[in-house]
Amino acid sequence: MGIFPNKTSHLLPKAEADEVVAAIQKAEAITSGEVRVFIESRCSYMNAVDRAWEIFAQLKMQATEERNAVLVYMALVDRQIAIIGDEGIHQKVGRDNFWKSELETLKSFCQQGKIKEGLSTVVAEIGAALSLHFPPRAGEDHNEIPDDIVFGH
Repeated sequence: MGIFPNKTSHLLPKAEADEVVAAIQKAEAITSGEVRVFIESRCSYMNAVDRAWEIFAQLKMQATEERNAVLVYMALVDRQIAIIGDEGIHQKVGRDNFWKSELETLKSFCQQGKIKEGLSTVVAEIGAALSLHFPPRAGEDHNEIPDDIVFGH
């Protein structure tokens, strides 16, 4: 079985997308870190991690003050996912185990057809991890990256 239970280009209805955005906002309320979700249909010309880094750069996510942005990437038709974090986060949580664990969590939910729940869960867990290393800055914390889900082609 692939990561996604069936092929679809309409993965998240608006109500479900709104719930994921609410999860992003809740996660970001406890950290100065930033979380972004990007969903598109295909990444077939490269692997999901390389595509996620390409999107990360296009969205200028490396421009956060503490280099603490995370991108959750999904390619629907290709059934590919990736979760990547900027250099500031890698220095705190490492480059492998944390990300592999979150990726497995998302994969498990996707295999059950629970995309919204998977995204919401990993966003909450990422927010909790970020809060340990990047607590909100009292009076000066601001949203450096929009919270909305970005939908590609």
